[in-house]
Amino acid sequence: MSRQRSSSRVGPLAGKPHASPPLDVDALLDDRGTNIIVCCGSGGVGKTTTAAALALRAAERGRKVVVLTIDPARRLAQSMGIEVLDNTPRPVPGVAERAKDVGGTLDAMMLDMKRTFDEVVEGQASPEKAAQILANPFYQALSSSFAGTQEYMAMEKLGQLHKDARKSGRWDLIVVDTPPSRSALDFLDAPERLSSFLDGRFIRILLAPAKGPARLMTAGLSVVTNALTKVLGAQVLRDMQSFIAAFDTLFGGFRARAQKTFELLQADGTAFLVVAAPEPDALREAAYFVERLEEEHMPLAGLVVNRANRVPTGGLSRDQALAAAERLDAEPDADASSPVTAGLLRLHADRTRLVARETHLRQRFAAAHPHVPAAVMPALSTDVHDLDGLRLVGDLLTG
Repeated sequence: MSRQRSSSRVGPLAGKPHASPPLDVDALLDDRGTNIIVCCGSGGVGKTTTAAALALRAAERGRKVVVLTIDPARRLAQSMGIEVLDNTPRPVPGVAERAKDVGGTLDAMMLDMKRTFDEVVEGQASPEKAAQILANPFYQALSSSFAGTQEYMAMEKLGQLHKDARKSGRWDLIVVDTPPSRSALDFLDAPERLSSFLDGRFIRILLAPAKGPARLMTAGLSVVTNALTKVLGAQVLRDMQSFIAAFDTLFGGFRARAQKTFELLQADGTAFLVVAAPEPDALREAAYFVERLEEEHMPLAGLVVNRANRVPTGGLSRDQALAAAERLDAEPDADASSPVTAGLLRLHADRTRLVARETHLRQRFAAAHPHVPAAVMPALSTDVHDLDGLRLVGDLLTG
């Protein structure tokens, strides 16, 4: 699994402006061959709201949907009117009545990272060994806070949901809201990092039996353990060694599970939607992610540019609005409303400038990735906090 970013960049525009082909969101949701939609992107770009809106729209168009969120702020639960959102899929109130005529359903859940890790251990180890692992302090720290655990367990839960869906027929579409990582690429890299850590030679050497010249091996291991004891402390090292001893039979399974997850993400039934804000950093991360998906042969459905500024009404250009504001300021006999009007003209000019800047950024992305369909989601005046708000987002995403 490659972990290097492509050398290509979203470069300056050359020639006439480029526009991305339109993303047909409803066609994606209605396609029964699509059974997993992964909303990905860097943190803070609106993945959670996008995932929830897509899941709700799909359910009300006849799909049996479960949406998995990893958002710790619990905004998804609030917007869907669910008081408790946890590691178990629960029906979203207020959807069944509206979706029943078309056969749709909607369940929602929030990833419990530690509980999912516990389930992996309980499913792979004997009851006695599982109890030993779960009680180990090193395991408790690893399962709660190790870098990459959340991303790995998100994919582990996706695998569980996919298996349950195929077995029971309860769902025909899984929508995944990926973790709020600083970088969009963390989502694809973290499972491999965690499985490599658990299956790594450095950890195994702590329990490696002496081979070759006993004195040399003993001396070498002594140097390693003495150094680790100074850095970690004796108790932490003992906890780590006890954990590895109990976990030893499960090591290889983590790498196999990571590979199986990648194969699921590469399957034809999976569709990635890259979500980005109309900002340079977010679109740069989106470009990296698009390139990475192509490198890994993962199916990309398109780009959602979220929270875009709307084009101001009135037809005035930025320069015209600023010129009119300056004329009002310069009039010696201006009435009392002139300062207010001049201020509104300047706001119009500023909004026009922002729209032009965002349009330029989208055109630059389209020039570098002309084959990637895109949908533009305009910024809302208020936060989304209920099902009607999510329905509005879905309507706007589909134009």
